Amino acid sequence: MNKTTPSPPLADTNIVRRDFFRGGVLAALGLAAAVGSVAIARRQKPPHDPVGPGTARDLPAPQTIPEDDMADPLVRMQAELRKAMAKPVEQRRWAMVIDTRKCVGCHACTVACIAENKLPPGVVYRPVVQEEFGTFPNVQLRFFPRPCMQCDEPPCVPVCPVNATWKRPDAIVTIDYDKCIGCRYCVAACPYGARTSDFGHHYTDDTPALQPYETQPNHEYGKSWSRENHGSPMGNARKCQFCLHRLEQGELPQCVTTCIGRANYFGDANDPDSLIAAKLRAANQVKLLEEKHTLPRVTYLV
Repeated sequence: MNKTTPSPPLADTNIVRRDFFRGGVLAALGLAAAVGSVAIARRQKPPHDPVGPGTARDLPAPQTIPEDDMADPLVRMQAELRKAMAKPVEQRRWAMVIDTRKCVGCHACTVACIAENKLPPGVVYRPVVQEEFGTFPNVQLRFFPRPCMQCDEPPCVPVCPVNATWKRPDAIVTIDYDKCIGCRYCVAACPYGARTSDFGHHYTDDTPALQPYETQPNHEYGKSWSRENHGSPMGNARKCQFCLHRLEQGELPQCVTTCIGRANYFGDANDPDSLIAAKLRAANQVKLLEEKHTLPRVTYLV
């Protein structure tokens, strides 16, 4: 006579169903709370950056570096940076010009940016894109360093559900790491691929110990951000901000000072006598994806 396996007691089935229902209710409540938090944050306006005379900075000039017509372009741009910082923030319009004829594709700017901002694996603010052009055998390479374009119509800003990113009066698009929820909508919205996510990785993961240089805080936006206990900017969207923390101290962006070919120009486009303004008047200029109508503030000379 065949024996059949008895069915589980009805009471056990009820327990399973009750636990499943309870778990579903808790999940729904958690989702509702998250949606409510996002809705509240969405109604809040982006923070108002300080403006007016109080934002002007009187920065000392170097005493040992001559400023004349024979000086390195960096010296001139440094002086023009101090001049710009002496104005209220809303009167500055930072811009960058990259001369692709001078760029040799050494990636020094990429490495310098990683070191300056202590970027973890997978987070790169300034990759160098390589383009091959011409017809064999007359083929050449051209390099396009690609920082954040600091668009005047940034598509990354309106998609943020918590208003964690906005455009400052001086034309720099910034991120509030404390407000960012890591949804990555802005990463998807950027047509230039200029935003990445910090997933909390370290270069020395899976080794006996993290190296000290990976535990040091970075100083983006003039604050100290520690990576201990998975704090911000871990889990956040991250991007180039023209080394805003350096600008506030009267220093050029790290990528500009590191370029061995002097292919990078940076400054206040509102100053008609500045080097950056002269470069922006050049005829041989292009901007990436102009058809997207993002109005990028990074220009390339070709």
